[in-house]
Amino acid sequence: MNPEISVVIPVCNEAENVGPLAHEIAAALAGRSFEILFVDDGSTDGTAAAVIASRASIPQVRLLRHSFRSGQSAAVTTGVRHARAEWVGTLDGDGQNDPADLPRLFAAHQLPANANVMLIQGHRTSRKDTGFRRLQSRIANGVRSRLLGDGTPDTGCGIKVMHRETYMELPKFDHMHRFLPALFQRAGARVISVPVNHRPRARGTSKYGMLDRLWVGIVDIFGVMWLRRRYKPGLAVREE
Repeated sequence: MNPEISVVIPVCNEAENVGPLAHEIAAALAGRSFEILFVDDGSTDGTAAAVIASRASIPQVRLLRHSFRSGQSAAVTTGVRHARAEWVGTLDGDGQNDPADLPRLFAAHQLPANANVMLIQGHRTSRKDTGFRRLQSRIANGVRSRLLGDGTPDTGCGIKVMHRETYMELPKFDHMHRFLPALFQRAGARVISVPVNHRPRARGTSKYGMLDRLWVGIVDIFGVMWLRRRYKPGLAVREE
């Protein structure tokens, strides 16, 4: 029988974080059927070995490995493609997202008021990052919000819960994980944001710099704008 929820975590050189993260996810989802998919995006440290070691106490852990580094969006797509549940949660692999938020995000789609909600996006209301990183994120979110009008205050937040089938129908491209609210809306789905906890990084170092977070993302916005203009969701088809 398929699990209620699959949790996908893209990781690259996060050997110190995968074990603690797996145990936190298992604790947060205790009482539910779940699986945890770590997608190792070309790590050169002991990330894969650490994921395998976590299986000794958490048999729901699965490991998917890219043969070379392909980027966070590709890793998320790999995980979602191999997920067995109808609903998929995602977390960043650095431990800054709090797995304790997953049950609340997962439950949100079941509320009667949230019919047709296919993406529940986390919103970090109190970020535990350096001032420089908060500034980058504020600028990037502001530009995205103004140009795309997706009504989402924190599209860069890694913790979210989404409908697997809807995600798999979205156009796939590098950096797409930053634009999921706009892409889900393009597909005719509703998107809501839910406040979530955010924690300082306790182990390891960030794999992304300013170009990844800001300038590349701004260039990609124009591609997403083009995609939205060229698509008409909700086409009715009748078989006769």
